[in-house]
Amino acid sequence: MGDSANAYVESGVPLTGLETFHSINDIIADACRRYADKPAFSCMGKTLSYADIDRLADRFAAWLQTHTDLEPGDRIAIQLPNVLQFPVAVFGALRAGLVIVNTNPLYTEREMRHQFRDAGAKAIVVLANMAQKLENVLDQTEIRHVVVTEMGDLHDWPKRALINFVVRRVKKMVPAYSLPQAVDFRRTLAGGGPAATVASGQDEEIAVLQYTGGTTGVAKGAMLTHRNLIANMLQTQQLLGDTLENGRETIIAPLPCYHIYTFTVNCLYAMTTGQHNVLIPNPRDIAGFVKTLSQTPFSVFVGLNTLFNALCQRDDFKALDFSQLKFTISGGMALTQAAAKRWQEVTGNGIVEGYGLTETSPIALVNPPEAPQIGTIGRPVAGTEVRVVDDEGRALPPGESGELCIKGPQVMKGYWNRPEDTAKTLSDDGWLRTGDMAVVQEDGYVKIVDRKKDMILVSGFNVYPNEIEEVVVGHPDVLEAAAVGVPDEESGEAIKLFVVARHEGLDPQALRQWCKKELTGYKVPKFVELRDELPKSNVGKVLRRELRDGHQAADSGAST
Repeated sequence: MGDSANAYVESGVPLTGLETFHSINDIIADACRRYADKPAFSCMGKTLSYADIDRLADRFAAWLQTHTDLEPGDRIAIQLPNVLQFPVAVFGALRAGLVIVNTNPLYTEREMRHQFRDAGAKAIVVLANMAQKLENVLDQTEIRHVVVTEMGDLHDWPKRALINFVVRRVKKMVPAYSLPQAVDFRRTLAGGGPAATVASGQDEEIAVLQYTGGTTGVAKGAMLTHRNLIANMLQTQQLLGDTLENGRETIIAPLPCYHIYTFTVNCLYAMTTGQHNVLIPNPRDIAGFVKTLSQTPFSVFVGLNTLFNALCQRDDFKALDFSQLKFTISGGMALTQAAAKRWQEVTGNGIVEGYGLTETSPIALVNPPEAPQIGTIGRPVAGTEVRVVDDEGRALPPGESGELCIKGPQVMKGYWNRPEDTAKTLSDDGWLRTGDMAVVQEDGYVKIVDRKKDMILVSGFNVYPNEIEEVVVGHPDVLEAAAVGVPDEESGEAIKLFVVARHEGLDPQALRQWCKKELTGYKVPKFVELRDELPKSNVGKVLRRELRDGHQAADSGAST
């Protein structure tokens, strides 16, 4: 990639403190001592203090070291939703020197089989709800140590028994399974043995294998080192500065901890600064989610565009007390102007949008809280450079769109056991190709145009779905929208728009007319299909690929 003084943006802020720390274990242990009596994690009415987390993680680490043959560097899959067991298992496994393989609890057997085999996982902590799937794939993996837990396992008696009874017997969410070798999670925390010997993880050792979503092919494990994750913790701390007070904030965590976004923000950054994390096991239960919010004064909210939209439609959410809300963070997908405006109107709080990837641990750019520009992803975080390049890797000047590339200490080591994929994504001098199309503005702020793979080519013109969707969701009758390219004999590709309306009666033809007022002719959707909902990933990101793959020319909801 060529150098040009005008082709890239540096943060302009050096990253401080990185050479001071060498292991996540050291940082978490220090935080647990400093904030021992502060609440660390709450879930379904139960709170664990920092001292509790320290004690339980130590017991789990000690069990791993004395009751298994696992050695430092071995991989352990953690397949849990947002429950209290998650931080205990993660911090305990890290203390024992193991590599965390974060695993989506909603995975199919095929996805589980691929990830466990690809990672070479030798152990797993799994929620009982998923144990049947594990049973069906276990003999096709290298896993030999299984720890099973139930939803209420870290709650006090009798609430623990009640939660587990309701989940297992009333809601029937635990299919029958047979894993005779499995150990109950509570048993691993019983203690009575020696304290754990904390692994002295070094900077470049892998701490986490974080798998990409796999929406563009097979899921790959990004190797995130202790240094990568520590860098991102420190970058987040420098970004927020004095905005948040150490040991005094309550952060709502509705997005899954196994996703890199929440993993870094809630399980790492918030822990190092002594904050109180409120885990939401099922944010799709919006009514239950809002009830939790009504009982929990909160100062920080971590979400994404679709969640902001869903909450702002509800009267019970609008009735909440937002007087303590200081900070709202958006990530995971593009934040629309409409969603940001609605959130501001309902909560009185602006949204700070961040940008990152699994491969960047994840935060790489953020709209600075003191001068945000909604519609952009802001500027690089401390110690980070970005540039935009053409297909040949040549750096482009401000104002021209190309592929966004990132360089910084948070950029992954590479893809696990995939040297060819690593070489395609990471240059020898450390630049990561993101696959996102972007423009660097004259003021140094960066605007994402779209995913490179999602770009639509209409009669030779590049069309970016994000631009169309931004216009469409500005329509007062539209809740959500997704634009994709579909084959077309005349133009090569045509634009098809999938829309979720706020109420019945939305006319697709009228919506196309709305678009004609806001978009040049070749950007106007040729087809409009109304949907009750859009397909989304586990964190709420709209799956355009699924919409493309499911397209049929004779869709009953289409309009030409």
